Amino acid sequence: MTPEQVTLIQQSWQKVVPIADTAAGLFYNKLFELDPELKHLFKGDMAEQGRKLMAMISTVVAKLGVLGEIVPAVQDLGRRHVGYGVEDKHYDTVGAALIWTLGAGLGEAFTDDVKAAWLSAYTILAGAMKEAAASAV
Repeated sequence: MTPEQVTLIQQSWQKVVPIADTAAGLFYNKLFELDPELKHLFKGDMAEQGRKLMAMISTVVAKLGVLGEIVPAVQDLGRRHVGYGVEDKHYDTVGAALIWTLGAGLGEAFTDDVKAAWLSAYTILAGAMKEAAASAV
């Protein structure tokens, strides 16, 4: 990722933070629309799950400039997700739901460059999670 991409992500995320609860709801609705079978992986309070998701994304976004500092935590997350029943194919669905949610939440501010930056970050982080998950099996 380039420094410019990191900046685009961090600036665009600041526009999502004020609507975090709405964004989380949009994300999970889209996720379950794309793959209804994923619903069984979520057993708790979805509002709380949404808050956790938004907090996790905020942490990752804040640390994107020092990616090496967050990769071990992202790998741990990938290993834990194996126990929840997450499969490789689910990462594509999550990525699609995330990008759709960002587009819906940011509107015109979700430019091609912003989208490309988010796709780059997601690809890197999901790749780290998948690699760690594969080594945990």
